[in-house]
Amino acid sequence: MAQPVAPPTVVVLGGINMDLIGVAPRMAAPGETVVGERFYTAPGGKGGNQAVAAARMGAKVRMIGRVGSDVFGPGLLEALRGHGVDVSGVATDPDHASGIAMVLLDALRQNRIVAIYGANLRCDDRQLRATETALEGADVLMLQLETPFDVSLRAARAAGERGVTVVWDPAPATVGLPDEAYRHLDVITPNQAEAEALTEIAVTDLGSAARAAAALRDRGAPTPVVKLGEHGVFYSSDSGQGRVPSREVEVVDTVAAGDAFGGALAVALGEGKGIEEALRYGTCAGALAVTRQGAQDAMPSRDEVEALLAS
Repeated sequence: MAQPVAPPTVVVLGGINMDLIGVAPRMAAPGETVVGERFYTAPGGKGGNQAVAAARMGAKVRMIGRVGSDVFGPGLLEALRGHGVDVSGVATDPDHASGIAMVLLDALRQNRIVAIYGANLRCDDRQLRATETALEGADVLMLQLETPFDVSLRAARAAGERGVTVVWDPAPATVGLPDEAYRHLDVITPNQAEAEALTEIAVTDLGSAARAAAALRDRGAPTPVVKLGEHGVFYSSDSGQGRVPSREVEVVDTVAAGDAFGGALAVALGEGKGIEEALRYGTCAGALAVTRQGAQDAMPSRDEVEALLAS
């Protein structure tokens, strides 16, 4: 009788925010007021979302970060705990507010986001030490750009020293990463805007996505994955390259689709799946996430992802 396979352990060092979400028929022009349809709040942050996404996929997840001691902090921690995420590595900052993201959704459910990261940007050596402790026995480290870059880079180095796979989501978009960063990651997952910021190649189709991926490989990234929204992803690695399509679904809310993708991808890699199979898990998770409202509550379960994979 086959022995059950232990779930992978995923460590997430990243941003934890409260999303303040407004829905309107269209985006306002400069100086214009548009009457909105509704408003709601949802726990989010790219780190928090990816932690929940990985937990929903069955991983053991250890979250590292900071929240404020304001009205949002306890709710953010409770939301993560409710999804089975270990938050013992999340500090409460008495001097800085929790991160927030002001999100506007239009009739097509495309989003525009203004983030104010607050306590997230105060992550320091204490969070690095917490990450190093959490990496013991871990399979994957997930990073983004909502916390200080230097802390994330040193965490990536620590992961490499321990043989832990590093999946880095270079969001929000920034202009360039130092060459050293590419040497300390295994998979980098920019969307089109982020790929352009990193490579100065405008990603508008499959050909330009391939060129951007090649440029990232030239800079030292072993496996670039360029996210193309409803068109899926383009990847390039030592084992090959190509497009992995997404699934056609009815879009309700595009917030956190990329985080659902990242969490599922990380778990699949932690289980030892090859890059193309892992990306299929990711694209299915991202597709399911856009069929639901909100961020962390929109993350699909393992059963849902595997059902869509099999359909």
